[in-house]
Amino acid sequence: MGIFDFLTGEFIDVIHWVDDTRDTMVWRFEREGHEIKYGAKLTVREGQSAVFVHEGQLADVFTPGLYMLETNNMPILTTLNHWDHGFKSPFKSEIYYVNTTRFNDLKWGTKNPIICRDPEFGPVRLRAFGTYSIRITDPARFLTEIVGTDGEFTMDEISFQIRNILVQEFSRVIASSGIPVLDMAANTADLGKLVAAEISGTIAEYGLSMPELYIENISLPPAVEEAMDKRTSIGIVGDLGKYTQFSAAEAMTAAAQNPSGGGMAAGMGAGMGIAMAQQMAGPWGARTAATPAPQAAAAPPPAPPVEHVWHVAENGTTKGPFSKAAMGRMATAGELTRETYVWTAGQDGWKRAEDVTELAQLFTILPPPPPGA
Repeated sequence: MGIFDFLTGEFIDVIHWVDDTRDTMVWRFEREGHEIKYGAKLTVREGQSAVFVHEGQLADVFTPGLYMLETNNMPILTTLNHWDHGFKSPFKSEIYYVNTTRFNDLKWGTKNPIICRDPEFGPVRLRAFGTYSIRITDPARFLTEIVGTDGEFTMDEISFQIRNILVQEFSRVIASSGIPVLDMAANTADLGKLVAAEISGTIAEYGLSMPELYIENISLPPAVEEAMDKRTSIGIVGDLGKYTQFSAAEAMTAAAQNPSGGGMAAGMGAGMGIAMAQQMAGPWGARTAATPAPQAAAAPPPAPPVEHVWHVAENGTTKGPFSKAAMGRMATAGELTRETYVWTAGQDGWKRAEDVTELAQLFTILPPPPPGA
């Protein structure tokens, strides 16, 4: 370094910062021995703030503008240190430039599924991801709480902590929202604003704010999504028979395109094609001698009879329920008579036992009362 450069550095000091990294949040102005000259020019551009730290103590914060570091412009430093003139530095301090612009397109996502209670599907596991933006709103607090003495602080150094806070608040909000899974896509904007509002109180302690939070997608486990896709496909097709034909055609195409299947795949595809052709031809289609007539489907077995249970009214109280076998034992013992009122599910009000076909047979073993009795 020449003598002229040395003298220039001693007589005048120009302090400024131009950032082209797009991820630097704080940068410390480097000067040999941290010597800041009396009368130095400090340039703070739009989107920046400059924090003065004198002997480990935060002295002042400068907003955008051009400043002359003199006694009348720095009253705080005047009370901290005596200003002198000449080649000797009047004070040794540090200047930290803080980037106050937005840091956009920051990614977030849930590492593990969030368990929620859905009103339609019951317990479900959800995953979500999206983007957010961060901005430094309090440079002094951010410097004291997060940066410390780091000479170059980037977004990567705090993004992990922000993501942890974001995922925690998102999990809490989504679990307590009560919004059905099928309706969450229509409410992502409101959910994003709600989560950002919940996070703002926490990150404000770091001197940060979250101007934007976007939820790009909320997804279910692959098995559940596959089942929903099948349900949607059936709803679109409408006719289950047509859906079966469609599935058979897809399977036939997949088998024919499988090179590892060889002749077996070709035979399977041909067999499925013949079966599908028979289905499409219907009972009125032409049949060849080699194609037997389709067999009629066997009728399903009849449904088993429904076993009723009965309630018995006695002295203004209700007893039961009793099975039919129990009612038979009660009739044999005389505890159930023809005049006893009974009721079962599906019956229109209380009826006498002899008026119920299913119970009337219990009294056939005894003769009815004689006429005039």
